[in-house]
Amino acid sequence: MGRWILIAALLALLAGALFGAYQGWTAHSGDVEVPPWAYAMLGVGVFFAILVGCGLMALLFYSSRKGFDDAVPPMQSKPEPKQ
Repeated sequence: MGRWILIAALLALLAGALFGAYQGWTAHSGDVEVPPWAYAMLGVGVFFAILVGCGLMALLFYSSRKGFDDAVPPMQSKPEPKQ
């Protein structure tokens, strides 16, 4: 029963967020016409943002698999040189 209440609450939050986003998107737009090149630039920006995000995630998985994220052993003190 608790699981369904949690799912319903999360869906209600999602619906509220989507409603707020729609209201924010349309409230101040008025009669502004967006040229096609602006939508193209928006698409290019989204594409490169996703590309950078995927590249960073790939580097994260690569470094994790190769052991670069393992714990570093504590430093050993070096013996003093003899004079």
